[in-house]
Amino acid sequence: MSLTEYRYIEPLDVLFLRGNKLFGDPGSYGESLIPPWPSVAAGAIRSRMLADDGVDLNAFAAGNSSHATLGTPAQPGSFMLQGFTMARNVSGQVELLMAPPSDLVISKDDQDNLQVSRLVPQLIDLLSSFVLPMLPVLAQSERKKAVSGYWLTQLGWQAYLTGQIPTAAQVIPSSDLWGIDPRVGIGMNESTGSVEDGKLFSAQAVVLKRDVGFLAAVTGAAPPVDGLLRLGGDGRAASIIETKVHMPEPDYAAIAASKRCCIVLTSPGLFPDGWKLTGVDTDNRFNLGGISARLVSACVPRAETISGWDLARREPKPAQRVAPTGSVYWLDDLQATPEQLRKLTESGLWSEPCEDASRRAEGFNRCAIGVWI
Repeated sequence: MSLTEYRYIEPLDVLFLRGNKLFGDPGSYGESLIPPWPSVAAGAIRSRMLADDGVDLNAFAAGNSSHATLGTPAQPGSFMLQGFTMARNVSGQVELLMAPPSDLVISKDDQDNLQVSRLVPQLIDLLSSFVLPMLPVLAQSERKKAVSGYWLTQLGWQAYLTGQIPTAAQVIPSSDLWGIDPRVGIGMNESTGSVEDGKLFSAQAVVLKRDVGFLAAVTGAAPPVDGLLRLGGDGRAASIIETKVHMPEPDYAAIAASKRCCIVLTSPGLFPDGWKLTGVDTDNRFNLGGISARLVSACVPRAETISGWDLARREPKPAQRVAPTGSVYWLDDLQATPEQLRKLTESGLWSEPCEDASRRAEGFNRCAIGVWI
């Protein structure tokens, strides 16, 4: 695997980060997706690289011109977005921020104090439609109402990967990271370019707080070290700078010796069998990248749908159902070396040959491996 290059991307304007829901009809409301899909960052970085290298964009889009590391739209090159997360600049040091994995439960007690708990897979003699042998269970002495809208700091993410439960001091509310600014739009007549009467709609603009942005990790290419990007569907300005980040990771040797682990998706998962990981067969055996294990439990939120706009073909990308970022899978009977575990997090949950080279380059199917507590 080639050297990983890290870039901190900080918007200079509000962002319109559209999801997969149609809007634009009279009275409709366009919600923003935060954080955006990794393809947003991949597209912005690759567009800047093409411009910097003087590539004819029309010829590239038509497949008549190729780039040394980007390849062509039909056959991507070595460029790969290895990671894309929220981040913030703290006194000149970039700190990554992660959405809590689906097995973490954040709640408040009677004094409004935050408490963080974690689901644990257990064998339970309970009739259910769950297809795996172990159910993720939250052990509580009394019922509490979970709260949402919190993010893990880098220390919280490190604690999670090493099998600890993040503390209340290691989570921050999303209100500290961004706000929403509703904007009103008008419908336009495509042929005349004039305003159409009665066609008003609303859209969400995302306003990131000061020193809050995104962290992109790129392999197989040299992304821009400074300057500007056009980010999001409206091409809003964002700065990009080279940065160094100490990425949290677990003790892979200890995980290999324990013969069990958990896998958490750090980007949406495009899997052949829906929610199940790439490499899982009908008997729930996992075989990928030389790693063998048994899938025994999973905590996967409701499926999401991704699509996007294909600039090369000037048409929408196919809509595809994905396992959401933060989905967690528990594996036992693990047969793997520390090097194989690390390589899986570097290369992603893709088979060889790859099922979708374009989506791999855009940063989908990325994962982290953690300790099963």
